[in-house]
Amino acid sequence: MNAIRLGILLPKKIFKAMWLSALVLFTVALPELCLAAGTIGETQKQDTNWLAIIMFAFFVGLSLLITKWAATRTRSAADFYTAGGSITGFQNGLAIGGDFMSAASFLGISAAVMATGFDGLIYAIGFQVGWPLLTFLLAERLRNLGRFTFADVMAYRLQQVPIRIFAASGTLATVLFYLIGQMVGAGQLIKLLFGLDYHYAVIIVGILMIAYVLFGGMTATTWVQIIKACMLLGGATFMAAMVLAQYGFNLEKLFSAAVAIKKSASIMGPGGFIKDPISAISLGVALMFGTAGLPHILMRFFTVPDAREARKSVLWATTWIGYFYVLTFIIGFGAIVFVSTNPDFLDANGVLRGGANMAAVHLANAVGGNVFLGFMSAVAFATILAVVAGLTLSGASAISHDLYAAAIKKGKAASKDELKVSKATTIVLGIIAIFLGIVFEKQNVAYMVSLAFAIAASANFPALILSILWKGCTTRGTVIGGSVGLISALVMTLLSDAVWVSAMGNPAGSAPFPYSSPAIFSMPLAFLCIWAISLFDHSAEAQKERDAFDDQKIRSETGLGAFKAASH
Repeated sequence: MNAIRLGILLPKKIFKAMWLSALVLFTVALPELCLAAGTIGETQKQDTNWLAIIMFAFFVGLSLLITKWAATRTRSAADFYTAGGSITGFQNGLAIGGDFMSAASFLGISAAVMATGFDGLIYAIGFQVGWPLLTFLLAERLRNLGRFTFADVMAYRLQQVPIRIFAASGTLATVLFYLIGQMVGAGQLIKLLFGLDYHYAVIIVGILMIAYVLFGGMTATTWVQIIKACMLLGGATFMAAMVLAQYGFNLEKLFSAAVAIKKSASIMGPGGFIKDPISAISLGVALMFGTAGLPHILMRFFTVPDAREARKSVLWATTWIGYFYVLTFIIGFGAIVFVSTNPDFLDANGVLRGGANMAAVHLANAVGGNVFLGFMSAVAFATILAVVAGLTLSGASAISHDLYAAAIKKGKAASKDELKVSKATTIVLGIIAIFLGIVFEKQNVAYMVSLAFAIAASANFPALILSILWKGCTTRGTVIGGSVGLISALVMTLLSDAVWVSAMGNPAGSAPFPYSSPAIFSMPLAFLCIWAISLFDHSAEAQKERDAFDDQKIRSETGLGAFKAASH
């Protein structure tokens, strides 16, 4: 089964899926569209963009059709979690790119660049430089040692139950913070397109997300990500080209125009977005090392048949993502020039319609009119759906595979029962994601995702890298040290300005933790605790774990004895 079969499905089925998806959306939207008048939420009601809505409905219908097709191939836990290991390196690289080029990248980074100029690029650079770690240290070893989740890798020579409980905790914390940014971006996008109340928009996204994962598993998620990556790369390329064409493809002229509009050359230097060096370094640390600790990215290395394809996946993913971030930077400056002062894109209060995160969507309208606006709106929505599906799948696998099957059932759970737990978890995570998306409505999506990276860098990455590369690493050190990193990152995040003030409503300036990211403190603390506790662990279990390191090293570097996925 491959993409060719997907392309020869009967037009009648495609039309039926499109019609049903549009019916569901408009059934939910119709009461609000009829009752709304004047203003909705905090922004003015937008004129209905029927072209954008049609493209939006087309993508939803196509993705639901993919889900239906994938459901016929999802018969076991291996199919649900990793598509049976049948994805090629090139396909997986595109899917990883689709997974990584999220709402934080497309909407959040472009909004940050429009607001602060050069400083917004810190996200793109931070996201990008984490990939060499995955290429040279983790990709091959992950595929050779694991099967479904990164907890499989850590538990290869360490004790199953405590390791999997810790790994599931780190996974869920990372996934929930990451979901916040995606849900906020999706809610604002649909609010802008349909004129819907933000709460209804978030609910629609949550329902679609649950449907994709519940029925299609990793196969549906992968193909949605691949299609979305191609659409996003093509759309962003056209948008950046249209911006540059206005200035003779001369970047210096574009930057000069942006400086003239901002009336300050400060946007071309650092200091406009992150005010102090500690916060800047801490954010960079979170983005760089958090990339190598994201559970939904690590999970993708188990969808390929062998380690060679895993390495190829990272090569292709790095290529697409690096190219995309160059485009995002141009799009951000294009938004300064064509969007920030254009009254067509501002509400009565002079604020960007739909919120600051919609800068890239408005730029699409500015450079390509309603047709391109409709296309990029559908692409942005596809971007978000693909990412939240991957996140939800990784969270569900942490509960069903790591906790239920491995920790509770001691590896004796039936595949059918494991699938039931995973699908029930998917529904619960979808409901939680909807709730968090509503609570954090006003947050910049790139910043909220950076908090997820900080948690991944503080909990998942230290435990994973030391369990693979250091012979002295023990279960006790990994669980206690990793938990210290996780808890400290969570506490400092909750006590930071973004949560303490913006989400909890406390007075400005009252946040106990003064920096924007905790990673510079919490990640070294995790490494130190894992090292110290492992060093002084002289238990019999610890010695067995050290003795098993040589066997793990041989398998991780050669692939001898590695799980071989059955091809479809």
